[in-house]
Amino acid sequence: MIKFFKIIALLEGISLLALFSNMLFIKPSNFDLYKSFLFPIGMSHGILFIAYIALAVLFKYENKYSFKTFFIISLASFIPFGTFYIEKKYLNKLQ
Repeated sequence: MIKFFKIIALLEGISLLALFSNMLFIKPSNFDLYKSFLFPIGMSHGILFIAYIALAVLFKYENKYSFKTFFIISLASFIPFGTFYIEKKYLNKLQ
């Protein structure tokens, strides 16, 4: 299960960066291309975000994390490159 959480954390971080890249780099230059990429990137990011938070809740109870640790892991999904940090700091300790 830890391997699955690490994969979801990695994919969630990549999808957040793809969403920001679409918004920052493609939108100013080509609005039609931006609109065509927005739905698939946004939908995949939404699904991965929900999976990441659900797995964080499961890991909180499975590994008896404190609320502070759970809050940090959950907050990392809102910050660019945050899930990569969580993978290195918290998830590698569990293996």
